[in-house]
Amino acid sequence: MDTLAPALDPTRLLTAAGLEPDPWQRDLLLEPWNRALLLCSRQSGKSTATAALALHTALYRSDALVLILAPARRQSKELLAKVWELYRSAGRPVDVDNRSELRVRFDNGSRLMALPGTEKTIRGFSAVDMIVADEAARVEDELYSAVRPMLAVSNGRLVALSTPHGKQGWFYESWDDEGQDWHRVKVTAEDCPRLSDEFLRQEKQEIGRWMYRQEYMCEFVDPMSQMFKTSEIEEAYSEDVQPLFGGEEEQPADTTPDPIDPDIDTLTV
Repeated sequence: MDTLAPALDPTRLLTAAGLEPDPWQRDLLLEPWNRALLLCSRQSGKSTATAALALHTALYRSDALVLILAPARRQSKELLAKVWELYRSAGRPVDVDNRSELRVRFDNGSRLMALPGTEKTIRGFSAVDMIVADEAARVEDELYSAVRPMLAVSNGRLVALSTPHGKQGWFYESWDDEGQDWHRVKVTAEDCPRLSDEFLRQEKQEIGRWMYRQEYMCEFVDPMSQMFKTSEIEEAYSEDVQPLFGGEEEQPADTTPDPIDPDIDTLTV
């Protein structure tokens, strides 16, 4: 495989593997974003597109560091394995110095590492070129907060891919808050040409409407175990309603004794 073509066009890593990128995948691979949120249906190709991003960074930047994190190490290992398959399909354009289930190091000094899903064991990395957060809606807020500073010096990229997981956590808040600077991509099952209408009909019937809306239509729905809807909780907050207690500063009780009325005789014993 020509090594110059994929260096200039990351989509060549997919076509070399016999995969024709969807329009949204092509845009993701070619556009100059710095932070990206991929809110995508199951089996829509979000892992494949992200694997191509990670591989391209490692192959065509010397001494690059790409970290892959997920709620569980098994999940981050699976995405690293997908990166490896793309690398093999691309004709191994850069030689491998060392490889295990959890990391790949290339001869150009670049590394890809699959991390565990806890912030207590991932601190210590710096000057990271790319962080990939798989199943990001289930990545704990503490872990997300712990990895963000790793991009400060390198001005590296952050890509978070996930289906929804209720109206909670940093992934939902980042997607919902349009004031945050993210490149947002939403791909429902109906947008994916590889998912047939018959398959989706069966899924809707067998897994139920609530799960279908979350897993395939990318809707942030409240967990079934939640007693009150999130919208109801938000509506309960109002600045127009005065609290029963503590609304106004209470004046301390006056403990000064009343003056003695001179017209009242003093009682003597």
